[in-house]
Amino acid sequence: MEAYGEAMIEAQHISKWFGPTLAVDDVSLKVERGEVQGFLGPNGAGKSTTMRMITGFLPLSAGSVTIGGHDIEEDPIAAKSLVGYLPENAPAYPEMSVEGFLRFAAEIRGLRGRQVTEAVERAIRTCFLERVRYQSIDTLSKGYLHRSCFAQAILHDPPVLVMDEPTDGLDPNQKHEVRELIKEMGKTKAIIVSTHILEEVEAICTGVVIIDRGRLVFRGTPAELKARSALAGAVSCRVFGPSAEELMASLRGVSGGGAPEVLASSNGGVAVRVPPAAEGGDGLARRVCRLFVEKGWEFDELHTEGGRLDEVFRAVTLPDTVQENGA
Repeated sequence: MEAYGEAMIEAQHISKWFGPTLAVDDVSLKVERGEVQGFLGPNGAGKSTTMRMITGFLPLSAGSVTIGGHDIEEDPIAAKSLVGYLPENAPAYPEMSVEGFLRFAAEIRGLRGRQVTEAVERAIRTCFLERVRYQSIDTLSKGYLHRSCFAQAILHDPPVLVMDEPTDGLDPNQKHEVRELIKEMGKTKAIIVSTHILEEVEAICTGVVIIDRGRLVFRGTPAELKARSALAGAVSCRVFGPSAEELMASLRGVSGGGAPEVLASSNGGVAVRVPPAAEGGDGLARRVCRLFVEKGWEFDELHTEGGRLDEVFRAVTLPDTVQENGA
């Protein structure tokens, strides 16, 4: 029986130098079976370099990586046999058909005979490649090319998946399909997903790691990341009846935090945001609602903000710092 909670990927204090440039600086992370770890960072932060070291594509300058208990440098064949890797701009052989490419990849993985056929058929079904299975790689759309490369990563049913921008270039329907697939596979596998799409983190990830300029700057859950937002716990509402000045004056008395902010005023309604209460908790929305009822003011919107990932991402990755390319 598979042990859930088992650490399948462990990177300890890994670093990578390219000549005098330190691209990855003392990064540690762990992914257990049943986890989908979102791996975030601005361009040039070191995400792709880190993933290449984890998969054994690049040698480590320092630190260690184990996959399913196998050291990626001391026991590379055993470690890599457990990994499905989808690199950024995944390469494929343009003259091969989709089916031929997948059969080739299956044989490289050590599958033989009926195992190859079963693995290829499963990957084709899973990635919705039936209509292009006999088409040559060089004639595929970007979406189908990406699906074909995704299929090669999963065709040996690995317990570990490392995927760099798995939905890059896909249309909205294709993105939804791939996200649902990753979410389903994440129930039984250990998965690292690098992405620039923050909504993807909320949709599929159970954990988040952020690096900036090669260093780890955040590790936690998506909820913990959102909770660091300055807007987390704020109450947004739209009220009809009072003037903006009267509304602001009344809200200052119940906010318990900073000054309310007018967001918009149109068609007789005033949209405002009340900052989070200093004492925290979830009582702010109730106090605001009670105020409106007591005043006899109508409102058609009142909700507590959960925080915004884009705001926190900008805050923790120092957007005023010039990033270097190439990681």
